[in-house]
Amino acid sequence: MLNDPMFIVAAVACLAVLVILMIGIGGFARGGDFNRRHANRIMRYRITAQAVAIALILAYVAFRKLGGN
Repeated sequence: MLNDPMFIVAAVACLAVLVILMIGIGGFARGGDFNRRHANRIMRYRITAQAVAIALILAYVAFRKLGGN
């Protein structure tokens, strides 16, 4: 599994979602000007990254099933 580049790309996408989520939670917890200015943008980035990560995971599963591995 770790030798499959598609798995690594999907895992990196999941980590990107986690990083964006942590930035958003940190900004929300801190509040203030940063949260007022960037909260919605960070949420949009997270949703987009999550959609990409899900698509990559589904593609990985589909390719594994088609390849017979």
